[in-house]
Amino acid sequence: MEQTFARRYRLTKTDEFSSVFGFRKAIRGKLLMLHYQPRPESNTEARLGLVVGKKLLKRAVDRNLVKRIVREQFRLRRAALPPVDLVVRLANKPAPLDRKQVADDFVALLDKLQRPRNKRDGQ
Repeated sequence: MEQTFARRYRLTKTDEFSSVFGFRKAIRGKLLMLHYQPRPESNTEARLGLVVGKKLLKRAVDRNLVKRIVREQFRLRRAALPPVDLVVRLANKPAPLDRKQVADDFVALLDKLQRPRNKRDGQ
């Protein structure tokens, strides 16, 4: 199995990010927020985009660390994911930046995404 983070697994264009944000489906974790949009039937692979703003993490080193952690967790779990476009963004400022907490939060969001959702309205 290929273990790289190739270009075909990334969201690269502004339009791709905009369409995912415009779809308005999101799951919120402790630190991260996962926006998602199902891909058309012809596509079978998940893609990832990352947004980590300066407002929450001032140092570029910290922003890059968060992106590296999320990319690695995505790479390891990509084969099991449904065909969706994902945009991960930092929702809360982590007090001390903890690698394990960021990784665990992203994995929990992926688990929520894969779980079938129950109808709340009792149908």
